[in-house]
This record gives sequence, structure tokens and C-alpha cells, in this order.
Amino acid sequence: MNGDGTQDARGTQANPVPRPAGPPPMPAVPPRPDGSAFLTWLRTPRPEAAPGVWRFGHKPRSAQEPEEIPARQLIGGAVIALLVGWLIWSLLWNGYLGGWWLLPLDAMTTSWTDPNSYSRVVFGWAWYVVVALGIVIGMGRLGRWGEVWRRLVAPHLRRRESTPPPPPPEQDPAEWPALRAAGAVDAAERLAAEARTGLMRDVDHARIVRAWQGVRTGRFSLATFTGAVLKDGAAACLHPSGERDLPARLARHDLVTGQVRLGTTADDPRNPYSYRGTGLGLGPDLLGTSLVAVGPAGSGKTGSLARPLTESLCLQALAGRTAVVAVGAAGAGLGPADAFDVVVRIGNPDSVYDLDLYGGTGDPDEAAAILAEALVGDLDEVRRATTVLAQLLGPFRAVHGRFPGVPELRRLLDGDPGPLAELREALREQGQDSLLRELDARERQAGQPGDPGGALTDRIALLDRPAFAGFFDTSGQSRPFSLKALDHPVRVRVDLPERGHADASRMLARLVLAQFTASVTVREDRSLFACLVLDDATGVVTPEAVRGIQRLRSANAGVVLTLRTLDDVPRPLRGPLLGATGCRMALSGLTPWDGQDFAEVWGKEWTEARDVTDRQIIAETPAGKAVHMLRRVITGKAPTARAVTVRQVERERWSASELAHAVPPGHAVLSLTTVKGEHAPPLLVDLRN
Repeated sequence: MNGDGTQDARGTQANPVPRPAGPPPMPAVPPRPDGSAFLTWLRTPRPEAAPGVWRFGHKPRSAQEPEEIPARQLIGGAVIALLVGWLIWSLLWNGYLGGWWLLPLDAMTTSWTDPNSYSRVVFGWAWYVVVALGIVIGMGRLGRWGEVWRRLVAPHLRRRESTPPPPPPEQDPAEWPALRAAGAVDAAERLAAEARTGLMRDVDHARIVRAWQGVRTGRFSLATFTGAVLKDGAAACLHPSGERDLPARLARHDLVTGQVRLGTTADDPRNPYSYRGTGLGLGPDLLGTSLVAVGPAGSGKTGSLARPLTESLCLQALAGRTAVVAVGAAGAGLGPADAFDVVVRIGNPDSVYDLDLYGGTGDPDEAAAILAEALVGDLDEVRRATTVLAQLLGPFRAVHGRFPGVPELRRLLDGDPGPLAELREALREQGQDSLLRELDARERQAGQPGDPGGALTDRIALLDRPAFAGFFDTSGQSRPFSLKALDHPVRVRVDLPERGHADASRMLARLVLAQFTASVTVREDRSLFACLVLDDATGVVTPEAVRGIQRLRSANAGVVLTLRTLDDVPRPLRGPLLGATGCRMALSGLTPWDGQDFAEVWGKEWTEARDVTDRQIIAETPAGKAVHMLRRVITGKAPTARAVTVRQVERERWSASELAHAVPPGHAVLSLTTVKGEHAPPLLVDLRN
């Protein structure tokens, strides 16, 4: 068994999922003396937590912030209580408060006339201890000694345990209790031994757990799974690439929960108390609602967000859980080429893979809709453009058995009589009368007012350039990649030729987004999470793109879009875009008008407002006037009486001004929504920690 059912080709396209040429090299696994580090990682608690909380080793906090006394006041009260207790004991011991506190002792020892008797001495010291304990307990409560210990002393004395206490065998994840319960004891023993000897990694664990889920769902048999584990151990059920890890990791990942740590929630009053100081972790449960991040250049969109998320998704793809497509300009820094199975370098003659212009479909109407969205989606002419393209793609495919390449499509849109005459003659010979009527309709509409053919011709001409001469080939001379392959755990990076071809890059980004939303919504197996990371979505957001994003949640898929400013999105689409995405991030350096859009979508909340009024106190008596004068000389202020009024008011969670001016560098404000509908309010997050 080489996969878990999501890793094998299903014949969804003419060309199968791209694989490395030749057998992939098996990575060397250096032997380790033991697997203590891996076992510690695996056994670390991961309690259920609120959305976005980094669960690895998380210690939940109370939902409400306790009323804490300032440290200086707390220490002062404790010292005063100690001095008062010592004073009381001294007065009692020296008899300054009289001998009444010894009356119980005298009452118990009246029958013992000898003051030096053993019983009298024992009862005497016991009574002293009772009185001393009473003073200590009373003064301890009064001076809050327990809180002093918990807040100021215990944290410095507490030692971190190097390893968590060993769990019972039936609950130890390193012993694979689920496999044992199902009768696969030999497989569980083999995996447990590999974990103890250091031959298992976090990706191996996640991949085998994914394969075991395939057994439970019936995709393949228990015998097949057990045979693969007994044969290969921790290397069982490998990804088609043969890789068991990425070449290098820049972020912290937890493949048990599927989270990647992006930073730390700031200890700020505007954050809920339960989130303050906790790690921020994102996983498929949040990315399944899609994410949009807005911030100027240098604010951390790529390095602090897109790159870690892409790295996490690639790791999960190696575990058979995820399919990922990362799109950005060449050199954008979304990860090294070795971290991907397919790297499409559009405009680079050294690129091994090409991009399928039609998304791997054989349906002319579907191909026309995808291509029209890519070419003129930003011009609000998609419906008419789809009709024009369908009128040409259908006849061409019927004659040639394939769709036209870029030069051929350009000549057809130009109305070149030569190619159109050849099509017409071939259709007559085949008796394709219905397709002949499509060509007749196209010829009648060409050049008429409102005909989108001219716009389509101008846009397709952007791809008919010498730099793209070897790309978008449909004759079978290249290795085109199609997003139909996203029902497999494939890792794809698409480099756009932004330098010198900005308009073409935006058009290609729209093409990838349109193909992604069209492909993932018709997958047979939706247990595999699919994600598109689009670094710099300028010019990509269209009405159809927003509608496509809204459909992704039910298809177990999501997109990550980064923007320099919301001005790169048409004004009528800014609200729908923020409403269609469940996770929204505003990075530092945001403009006030961008902040206004975020402030509106985050809404308002009820909060407690305090109005403080200072009223000067007027003394009536000479003594009072003298005291007031003395206070004014000492403090420099007139004596006042403070009145506090508390009321409930409704205010914005984050105002446009706060988003523009109160977010420190390296920080962001992020709101989250899970695929189950759980929400996290806007959180101030430090992306550098």
C-alpha cells in the first residue's frame, strides 16, 4: 500500500498527476539513539481551545480577567499585616494585653498543682501554637499572603518538567491504542518501536494516522494497511514524491492538530483575557473559511503569513491530508522548489511544467466560462464573453480533438477568415450542423455594439508574446498541469511573470483562482483539504471570484488572499469580499479608509465606560482650611472629591483610526471563524513572536 486512497490517480484528466521523473530518491533517515524528543512532542497535551489558540501545551485561562491588586500595593499590605501580627504576638507574650489569653490553659491544668509537670508544659506549648496559628491565619488572609506566594514567589520556584508524566499504556498515543483495539497489534508494536528508537517523525505519524482513517472509512482493508506497516515501519504509506519531510522549516508546526504558529496574542486590554499571551495557530479548520490579509509592502504578508501557511500545507500534503497551490511572483519567497511536487514557472523557458489554459476540462462550455473569467472578469463582461468563447471552442475541439492554443485562439477572435473557413469546411464534412450554427452566430455578432470579442482579443494578446511562446500548449508537446489534480495530496507552486508582464500576471492569477474554485467543488473525495495561497491578489477579486469563495467552505477548501490595500478591489466588492471570508487580517500600516472597511465588518460591542469627575472640597472651619492649605503645600493640588459614573455604551471593536495608528509594527489585528461557525473577536497579534 503506497497511499491512503487520496494519493493514487483516478483518471480525472488526460495527463495524470505530475510525478518526479524516475524513481524518487529515498531520504536517508539517520539513526538516533532514542526517540525521547519525538515521544515528548507526541505526548504533550493539546486541550480543546478557542479558535486560533495554539493548542500544543496550552494551559487554559479563565474567561474573565480577575481583579488583580497592583504588586506594590499587594507587597505593602502583606508587610503591614506581618508587622501587625508580630506586634500582637509580642504584646500577648509580654503580658501587655493581660493574662486573659492564658485562662483556657489555667482551666485545663487546675488539677495539676506542679507548674513544672510534663502535662502542663505540653498543654502550654500546644496552646501557644494554637494562638500563633490563629494570628498567622488571620493576618495571612488580611495581608493576602496566599496571593503574594502565587504571583510573586511560586513562579520563580517552579521548575519546568523536562518530560510530561507518562500516560497509561491504553492512553499513550505512542503505543497506538486505536490499532491495538482494532486487532492490528503487530503493526502497533512495530510503530511503537520505531517511535522509541527515533526513526519516526511528526510527518510519519500524521501520514500513518491519515492512512488509518482510510481503513476506518473503508477505502482499503486492514490487511493492506497492516502489511504496509510491517514492511516499511514509519516509512509506510509514503507520499508519491517519496519525501518524508521538507528540506527546511521556518515556522513551528504541530501536525497532530494541523496548526502552524504565526505569533502570540498580545497582552493588551483590547484582547479577551482568555487569549492574552497565548500562541496564535491556524489550521484547516480556520483556513476552510478562507482568509484575506491587507497591509502595505513590508508589513509581513508574505514572510509572516503566506510562507508559514504554505509550509504547513506542504507538510500536511506529505501526510496525505492536503492539496496546496501557492501562487506568487517569481522570487516571492513562498518556499524552495524542493518543497513542491510541481513548480510552474510561467515565462521561464527552463520550466518543466506548463499551465493548462482550460483547467483540464473537456467541456467547451466549462472551458469557456473559466477562460472568460480569467480574461475579462474584471470588466463585468463574463457572461457575454463566455458565449463568444463557447461559440469558438466547441467547433475547434470537434474538428481537432483539442482546444486551441493561444495563437490559434487569437486568430479566431480576430475573425481571421482563413481559420474560420477551415473550421467551417471541416464541420460540413463531419455533418456538425449545430456547431456550424455556432460559427454563424459568432460571425453575425462580430463587430456589433456591445460585442466582447474586441476585449477578449486584447486580453488574449497579452499571452501571445514571445516570453510565453512555449507555454499554454494544447498540442501535447509540453507537460501541462491542471488543477483537476487537487483530489490528490499534491504540492504546487506557480510563479507569475510579474516583472514586465503585470497585466498578464493578474490575468493568470484570475485563471488559477477560477480553475481552483471550479475544480474543488466537483471533487469526489472531499476529505482532502484543498487550499490556494495567492500572494498579492491585486486585480483578482471579481464578482464571480467572490461567489466562488463563498462555495469553498462546503467543499472542504479555502483560499488565502493578500492585498496591499483594499483599493485594489473594486469598491462594490470590498464588503462582499470581507463577508465571504471567515478570517480577516489587518496588518500594521493600514490606511484609515481601509481601516473603515474592517471596522464596519467587525461591527460594535457593548463596553463599560467610566466618567470620572473631580470636585474641589471647600472647608468651612478654620481647622479644615488649615488642613487643606497644608495638603496643597505638600501635594501641589487642591483637595478634591472624586465621583465615578459607570454606564454601558456601544463602540466599535476596532475603529478605523486605531487600525491605522494604534497597531504596532510587526503586529496585526485578526478575526477568525471556524468551519463549524465558532468565532473569535478581532485580536491584536504579535507576528514576530
